[in-house]
Amino acid sequence: MENSRFFPEIHGNFGFGCMRLPMKDGKVDYPQFCQMADAFIGAGFNYFDTAHGYIGGQSETSIRDCVSVRYDRSRFLLTDKLTDPYFNKEEDIRPFFMQQLELCGVSYFDFYLMHAQDRNNYKKFQRCHAYEVAAQLKREGLIRHLGISFHDKAEVLDRILTDHPEVEIVQIQFNYVDYEDASVESRKVYEVCEKHGKPVIVMEPVKGGNLVNLPQEADRILRELGGGNNASYAIRFAASFPMMAMVLSGMSDLAQMQDNIGAMRDFRPLTDREMIAVQNVCAIFKGQNLIPCTACRYCVEESQCPMGIRIPDMFATLNAHEAFQNWNTGFYYDSVLTDGKHGKASACIRCGKCERVCPQHLPIRELLQKVAGTFETAK
Repeated sequence: MENSRFFPEIHGNFGFGCMRLPMKDGKVDYPQFCQMADAFIGAGFNYFDTAHGYIGGQSETSIRDCVSVRYDRSRFLLTDKLTDPYFNKEEDIRPFFMQQLELCGVSYFDFYLMHAQDRNNYKKFQRCHAYEVAAQLKREGLIRHLGISFHDKAEVLDRILTDHPEVEIVQIQFNYVDYEDASVESRKVYEVCEKHGKPVIVMEPVKGGNLVNLPQEADRILRELGGGNNASYAIRFAASFPMMAMVLSGMSDLAQMQDNIGAMRDFRPLTDREMIAVQNVCAIFKGQNLIPCTACRYCVEESQCPMGIRIPDMFATLNAHEAFQNWNTGFYYDSVLTDGKHGKASACIRCGKCERVCPQHLPIRELLQKVAGTFETAK
C-alpha cells in the first residue's frame, strides 16, 4: 500500500467516515466499532473523519474511547470540523475547538475542515473570521492541515478557494450518480479543485448506501462483471480520478469494513469495461426518479424539526416503494416511522429549517407531501 502523494502521512486512499457507526440500543456499539477500527488500522489505513454533530454527538467520544485511548497517536490521523450551529461569533470558535480536542481525546487534529460550506453559511464563516482563527490554530500546532467540506455549486467553491488560497484540501460529494447531476455538480466541483490545485477527499461515494441496494437490472449489470460488489465499484469509481487523495466510507458494521478493505487494500482504478457498466447503472438508477437523499440526517439532527419527522426514513421508504414496489413499504411506514413519538409526513408545518441545512438542496417540504400522498391518503 502506497502513502498519499499529496499528504505522505496518509496511508492508502481509503478513509473511515464516522458518521454511520454501528449502533445498539441508541448508542454506538463499542465492541463492534473497536473491531472495525482494528481491522482498518490492521490493514494499513489510518485516516478517521468525524464532526461534532455526528450521531447526536456520539461520534467524537466514540473515537476517543475506541481509537484514541487504544492506539498511539502516531498510528492514526483524525479530521474534525467547524460546523455552523456551534458558533455565533469569532470568540466562540477557539473554545469549541478545544472542546472537540477533549471529546476526541487528542492534542491536535491532523486535518480541520470548515464544514459543509455553501453560499449561505460561508457568509457567517467570513463574518466570524473562521478561516483566520483556524489558520492561527494551525500556527500553534493544534491543526496540521486546513481544509473545507463543500456542498454547493462549482461557482461557489471557486469563490471560496479564490478568497482562501491557504485551504489545503477540499472534501466533496462525489459518486457516479452525482457526477453529472445538475443539483450536485460533482464533476464541475471536482474540476474547480483541479483548477486550484487542491487535493480532494470524497464523501458519499456510495451515496448513503443507495448504490449498494440497486434496482434489479442495475444490480445484474455489475454482477455480470464478475468481480467485487456494488459498493466496491462505487468506491473505486470515486478513487479513480487523479486529484483524489482519499475516499471516505461511512461503514456501520464489520462486514462492510471488510468488504471495503478488500476493494481498497490493493486499489485498482476502474477498467474501461467497468466504467461503461457503471455508466449504464447510473442511467437505470436515474430512470427510477428516486429521491437523492444520503441519510446524512442533518435535516433531523441539526435543524431540529419541530414536528419530529424522521425525514430520511420517510424518503428511504418512498424510494423502496418506487424502485422495488415492495408490498410491505406501507407497513414499514406505519409501524416504524409513525411510532407515536415522531410526526407523519403530513405533520410538516413547512417551516423550511430542514431545507436550509440539506447538503443535497432537496425540496424537502414538497417531497414530504409526496410521501404523505403515497402512504397516508388512502388510509
